[in-house]
Amino acid sequence: MTPGSYTVRRAVVDDRDALVALWQSMHLPADGLEKRLTEFQVALDGADQIQGAIGIRLAGKQGLIHSEAYADFALADTLRSTLWDRLQSVAANHGLVRLWTSENAPFWTRAGLTSPDTATLQKLPPEWAGEGGRWLTLKLREDVEEVINLDREFAVFMQAEKERSRQMMDQAKLLKFVATLLALALFLGVIAIGIWMAMKNPGLLRR
Repeated sequence: MTPGSYTVRRAVVDDRDALVALWQSMHLPADGLEKRLTEFQVALDGADQIQGAIGIRLAGKQGLIHSEAYADFALADTLRSTLWDRLQSVAANHGLVRLWTSENAPFWTRAGLTSPDTATLQKLPPEWAGEGGRWLTLKLREDVEEVINLDREFAVFMQAEKERSRQMMDQAKLLKFVATLLALALFLGVIAIGIWMAMKNPGLLRR
């Protein structure tokens, strides 16, 4: 069957039994996943039977793709393609800026997810740190708030630099003023000494 042969929707309570059976067949923690059933998107065949499911957990503006499961692994990549389209729509609807996964199927790297560098890995929500081993991530768009914060930090930095420059200029003006006063005082001192010597020794002026 082609990707278009399946329909995808959000899981509902009525899907519980089918999903539990699917998770158990994949040796996934069905008890824990059952409590987060509505995180899952399900792919159904023409008979409305669940053939695949995948979860997307949200934390702020980031999403975690997790716990993919398929009734028939021969159809896994076809179902992944259909579910991936759905996940991207969910991410867009929630305004997500980044997706993460520790799923290791080659499909995810072909879909554009890559290994994060150290700086990017620091953006992983702390509550997901123990969820997986080898992380893959995909930046969906710029985080407007992050950009605004960077702009604010830059503006504060520039203001601090301007203030520092102003203080240095004020200090330079003060030093110039003090130097001028010292030069003037020295000049007047020389004149005063000259006058004093002339008054003490009138004969100096007749030589």
